[in-house]
Amino acid sequence: KTYAIDEGRLFRFLNDTQYKKMQELRIEESEIEKKKFLDRLSRKLSDDGVINIIRKGVKYKNHTLDFYMVQPSDGNVEAAKSYNKNIFSVTRQLRYSGDYGKLALDLCIFLNGLPIITMELKNQYTKQNYSDAIKQYKTDRTPDELLFQFKRCIVHFAVDDNEVHMCTELKRDKSFFLPFNKGNNNGAGNPNNPNGIKTDYLWKDILAKDCLANILENYVQITEEKDEDTGHKSYKQIFPRYHQLSVVTSLLADAKKDGPGHRYLIQHSAGSGKSNSIAWIAYRLASIHDANDEGIFDSVIVVTNRVVLDGQLQDTINSFEHKVGLVEAIDDKKNSHSLAEAINDGKKIIISTVQKFLFGYKDMDSYKGKKFAIIIDEAH
Repeated sequence: KTYAIDEGRLFRFLNDTQYKKMQELRIEESEIEKKKFLDRLSRKLSDDGVINIIRKGVKYKNHTLDFYMVQPSDGNVEAAKSYNKNIFSVTRQLRYSGDYGKLALDLCIFLNGLPIITMELKNQYTKQNYSDAIKQYKTDRTPDELLFQFKRCIVHFAVDDNEVHMCTELKRDKSFFLPFNKGNNNGAGNPNNPNGIKTDYLWKDILAKDCLANILENYVQITEEKDEDTGHKSYKQIFPRYHQLSVVTSLLADAKKDGPGHRYLIQHSAGSGKSNSIAWIAYRLASIHDANDEGIFDSVIVVTNRVVLDGQLQDTINSFEHKVGLVEAIDDKKNSHSLAEAINDGKKIIISTVQKFLFGYKDMDSYKGKKFAIIIDEAH
């Protein structure tokens, strides 16, 4: 409770995967050393967030400790062994509060001892539904508690037999929950499920180990937003919604199976996270490989129909960037040959206005043999 960490599983994972470092650091040699380490880890979780700890690890004394082992590429036996040492665990009726000992959360999912997902579960037999779970998060599960502080846990799910809703930052009454539903007949909710309850896709598909690992590695983000007038910076934690995961996954599967040269249309309603979907699609297409381990696309070009490059889209794509220099924006300050230069420089993701793209398109003959994925924002 002091650190909102499953200490037993955390040290089991660290010793199993980084035994030599753990021996040299002597963290478990005494309660004093252990406390120093857990204090440091807890500060990093509060400052950087669990997403960054999973991705980058934590420097402690003269070593960097990893808190997650990534999914292996095909045929990499050693990486597969490491990945299989990750401990995904579920604790039900988790008593998380030091001050109010009897307060218990329905369910918490940990990764190597670090909490990543919480859930409140309701069902029709108790005459409650997801809205009761949302109310519980807003009133009982407050960010005063370490477990529910921003960035220390990735997502909070309110679940019943029919619907799933999610929130990435608990702020009492201001907590904002979004649907995490499949949709039903082009509307809200979930379709009937002949094999069980409507929401079983959450644990059968999304929380299956490999799917959840994929989400942690490629989708969850902490993004920074800056107010142009005041210069004030704010941070947002992002977990993909069901329709976003669905569209990126199906496009990637098609590209792997059929290669480049095909057309797709994605319909995205207003306010449903189109910029994030475009960013995820761009990053994933830029990095996917075929069966021979060769990149399927040389570059991914994102085309927007604004004369001045769409600031929100550019900021979203840049905020997702893991490697510096991966993204090049062809904005109104650059000349019409900048698109060609970005392609020649091997930039993996290029963002361009439609005007610059049409001008640069004339030079495309010189790129015969190269393969591009072109994502057109607002295709009409």
